[in-house]
Amino acid sequence: MSPRPQRLQITAASPDPALLDLPWHIPLEDWPAENLAALPRGISRHIVRFARLSGGVIAIKEIGESVAYREYELLRQLNRLDVPGVEPVGVITGRSSPEGEPLEAVLITKHLQFSLPYRALFSQALRPDTATRLIDALAVLLVRLHLIGFYWGDVSLSNTLFRRDAETFAAYLVDAETGDLHDTLTDGQRGYDLEVARVNIIGELMDLQAGEFLEDDVDAIAIGQMLVDRYEELWTALTDAESFGLGDRWRVQARIERLNDLGFDVGELDITTDVGGTTVSIQPKVVDAGHHSRRLMRLTGLDVQENQARRLLNDLDSFRAASHRQGEDESFAAHDWLTEVFEPAVRAVPRELRLKLEPAQVFHELLDHRWFLSQQQRRDVPMPEATRSYVENILPGRPDEQAILGVSAADLREDAHPTGSIPAVDDATRSHR
Repeated sequence: MSPRPQRLQITAASPDPALLDLPWHIPLEDWPAENLAALPRGISRHIVRFARLSGGVIAIKEIGESVAYREYELLRQLNRLDVPGVEPVGVITGRSSPEGEPLEAVLITKHLQFSLPYRALFSQALRPDTATRLIDALAVLLVRLHLIGFYWGDVSLSNTLFRRDAETFAAYLVDAETGDLHDTLTDGQRGYDLEVARVNIIGELMDLQAGEFLEDDVDAIAIGQMLVDRYEELWTALTDAESFGLGDRWRVQARIERLNDLGFDVGELDITTDVGGTTVSIQPKVVDAGHHSRRLMRLTGLDVQENQARRLLNDLDSFRAASHRQGEDESFAAHDWLTEVFEPAVRAVPRELRLKLEPAQVFHELLDHRWFLSQQQRRDVPMPEATRSYVENILPGRPDEQAILGVSAADLREDAHPTGSIPAVDDATRSHR
């Protein structure tokens, strides 16, 4: 049956004409395979599918019209505030079936490349430090959201995506359905978000244990509490007032440098003295994440994760020292490092291996490999030689974004778990719950 004409309403900042070619007259759960991207899916309150569009991949979620518009606007606001999250594409309403039955509206977001689903991470042989790094990433995301006044309302691992960031992870919000943006949050709002996060994480990990995707001796309750501890530690470091004697004014710069080390810039600092002028109090008023990534962007134009930027900046500093250029304008040395060190290493990766990892992550692993070879051979291995060894011996064994950490896409699909055990979630915006 040919579809009846529909009066589709597409709301998008930059609508792609190819959107009109997708089968909006068909309920999302019945879309034909030729329209779908072969990405694994997870459990969701809503129907979510992934479609190919103009050479990329989009996530499509069927949801009520008012909720779709609200979440779309929230995601746009968060993107403008530079909060890590999926990028909204648009909302489509006015859908109907060939029989004229109305169909739900859809929210469309871009697929987040190189992202890691938490279920794939936790379904492997979980090392304690992996759990710590993942929880650290979620704690940083939650603090960043709270600093800009965003109340999440449903903090969970399912509503978060993770990308490799050197030896750590960076967390991204993928579901703002229950969120709300305020000028500032009360302690009660922050506390409720934190408690919801703790309870949800414990429940999610226990679900994995019940499905035999996580070892029974992993303490889910301790991991949930770890998030609370990490969050409170970081929030205190970023927001607490600090008092000291007038003779210890060096502590002002020390506080700023400490926040820089945590990856945050201080945009505004409130400094006051007591009536007698003998005690100084300082409190950060405007704190922005991304200290190292902004510095690297300014010097080289590379847009990478925060800890990747930290690692690349360290290599840049080593390059300046080795070439005796510490006294030279940093931007000149940065240009030479980019063209003589970073770009040749990245270009050495064959085209068929470039979906394995982001370029900055490849360079980070390459530096580790070079250090290992140098230790093993007791000599300073040149970068080109280390690059050849890494590309030939290490990178081919890395899983690409459809087979994260050794889990194949086929193993992660819902139909691969007929007994109802918990499937791993895909690495796109599939966790709109």
